[in-house]
Amino acid sequence: MSDHTRLPLTAAHWGVYRADVTDGKLEALHPFEHDPDPSPIGQGYLDAIDDPVRIKTPAVRKAWLDNRSDGVAARTGQDAFVEVSWETAEKLVAEELNRVREEHGNQAIYGGSYGWSSAGRFHHAQSQLHRFLNCIGGYTRSVNSYSLAAGEVILSHVLGDATAFIHSPQPWQSVSKHTGLIVAFGGMPLRNSQVSSGGTGYHRTREGLRQAKEAGISFVNVSPIRSDVSSELGATWLAARPGSDVAIMLGLAHELMSNNWHDNAFLERYTSGFQEFAEYLAGAKDGVAKTAAWAAEIAQIPESEIRLLAKRMSATRTIISVSWSLTRQEHGEQPFWMATVLAAMLGQIGLPGGGVAYGYGAANSVGNERLPVRYAALPQLKNPVDDFIPVARISDMLLNPGSEYRFNGKRRSYPDIRLVYWAGGNPFHHHQDLTRLSAAWQKPETVVVHDYCWNALAKRADIVLPCTTPLERDDIMITPRDRFVIAMKAVVSPVGEARDDHDILRGLSRELGVEETFTDGKSASEWLKWLYSESRIHALSSGVELPDFDSFLAKGWHETERPKVPEDAFAAFRRDPAGSPLKTPSGKIEISSTSIAAFEDNPVLPHPAWYEPEEWLGRAEKRFPYHLITSQPADKLHSQLDQGRTSRSAKLKGRTPLQIHPADAERSGIADGDCVRVHNCRGACLATAKLDADIMPGVVQMSTGAWLDAVPQKNGTILCRHGNPNTVTRDAGTSELAQGPVAHSCLVAVEAYRQDESIEAFEPPVIERQGTRTVSQKV
Repeated sequence: MSDHTRLPLTAAHWGVYRADVTDGKLEALHPFEHDPDPSPIGQGYLDAIDDPVRIKTPAVRKAWLDNRSDGVAARTGQDAFVEVSWETAEKLVAEELNRVREEHGNQAIYGGSYGWSSAGRFHHAQSQLHRFLNCIGGYTRSVNSYSLAAGEVILSHVLGDATAFIHSPQPWQSVSKHTGLIVAFGGMPLRNSQVSSGGTGYHRTREGLRQAKEAGISFVNVSPIRSDVSSELGATWLAARPGSDVAIMLGLAHELMSNNWHDNAFLERYTSGFQEFAEYLAGAKDGVAKTAAWAAEIAQIPESEIRLLAKRMSATRTIISVSWSLTRQEHGEQPFWMATVLAAMLGQIGLPGGGVAYGYGAANSVGNERLPVRYAALPQLKNPVDDFIPVARISDMLLNPGSEYRFNGKRRSYPDIRLVYWAGGNPFHHHQDLTRLSAAWQKPETVVVHDYCWNALAKRADIVLPCTTPLERDDIMITPRDRFVIAMKAVVSPVGEARDDHDILRGLSRELGVEETFTDGKSASEWLKWLYSESRIHALSSGVELPDFDSFLAKGWHETERPKVPEDAFAAFRRDPAGSPLKTPSGKIEISSTSIAAFEDNPVLPHPAWYEPEEWLGRAEKRFPYHLITSQPADKLHSQLDQGRTSRSAKLKGRTPLQIHPADAERSGIADGDCVRVHNCRGACLATAKLDADIMPGVVQMSTGAWLDAVPQKNGTILCRHGNPNTVTRDAGTSELAQGPVAHSCLVAVEAYRQDESIEAFEPPVIERQGTRTVSQKV
């Protein structure tokens, strides 16, 4: 076997690789020698670095350039672009920023930039853009994440914090030693654990689960999809209806309480508000006891399974794991809240191997053993603009400027956005109801985008600035969620005229007279040294020693030590609840939240509860009989590298696979491998049927991430020929509490599709060359 350890390193959210380059061309990416379970996702770079959809020069949408004075022509995704120089592009962007600031104020600029742009600490597009916009007076921002906005908001009330508890559950080492049972609501899919925000040097999840199995731990998978827990774990499968998890947890809680299996001493010392919840559980106010039989009817699983599971949970050290995906549904705040209450009733929170975990398998960082270190990040400076939106309410904002919305107990108004500036991320991947987003996207007067490829977002921009990929720039992977620190090298030269986001914004800062403020007088290499030096100081305060900068660069990587006694985020609170209180009003776990109870016109009860979804199998109709689950893909991160070999090899006949139960397929006249149309009143997409008995009847599943390839339908909605399921998902808030996305509350119809449809998702737009204004042929 060849020794690749002398090759330069690069890093991404899905792993660390050694780059094999010959004559300036990337030939291979070899997995980092210290990673026991490397992800194949990075191999997609071999195709994406310099392929036909690479953006090589600044470009301006022709219709925008020709019609600015008369109003903006529609952004269709089919527009031609005009190639321009960097000088021209910088002047156009600067002019538009100045115009909007002077005519409408800085709140009229939306700094979108939501997405997993890079594992590098410095070349993080969102941080760079937000710093730049703050240098010129600020912008309207977004809060929380598409991944688990509802969970982030509810845990801020129940536990007083979200991030610390989500990313620091019982470490795998503690699980293997102390746990007896893991009950996984929404499963623990290994596909998601390939990635972690900030970078992944050591893939730990598969190894941790295997060690847990070898230690004799039992697993229960509460999910409509059997494969949401790896088959090698031998999990008991409870094939529950999507959206019924809270009902099941309530049934389990009722069983614990009625049998006196709950831990009253723990509830008294460490929680507040249990009595009010207990009354709800017993049906004191609504007349409905939340029994195992009641839950079984909602979830369509046997009552005996719920009773047996409650008994098993009470008899052993148990972890309740709740998937991030469960927050992305109507009332998505409730699963994290109720899982916390269920774990509190068992009384094992803070004990080794027990309690609650918010998303084992959701990211590699969840369960990964590492010391808590707060590394330095690029300072984003102060944003003088107060306006913000919950991240998934972008269409609402653009379509309804000035209208009121409620969020987390407050009333706010949507700003009137005139310019959208996006760097890092793709809303035409992660947002729901893309027909509605396409309409909303016509409202801004200007859309500026940094990207390296002609994806759906770039094709719907007015000014496109070509940026580099992580393989074309020096950076540092340094994240508190992974033990490895990596010196990322520029292993190939930037393609065409691509520039780093920092260089792009530095040029704009110069044009706008704020270059010194934006750069703080530092070059990119000086910023890297500053970030490392500051991180080294922060690490020392946590008992972690990093090598000096030159030694680190010479070696290329450093591994920080594992904690000697791995603990979860609850351990200190468990030992001394008075000395280490939670950041809640009571200092305890708030089963009934005093802050939520005080909200005006409260949208939810002050304790966890079951709310029937508007769109789920319990209300399915003949037109749309299937519940669609849109999972994270195994072959890419969101839509990143969809054009690469790893993602393309996972497609069936060029499209996203759709899992469907054989009985459902037979009833709908669908054979394995058929092209199918997945549709509802919001839109449609094409997919390739994959018959699978390990998905419950009535449920279909397809992954997100296919680049949008939209064509209009007669009813005014769009159809994606490539397989983007967000053409059919709902664009609504989880509730007025968190306003998170509800992608998993979606009913559809599925039918065989016999027409021949070409796929053009990876076709670049028509581009007029600079100066000639003649239309070039597509590459």
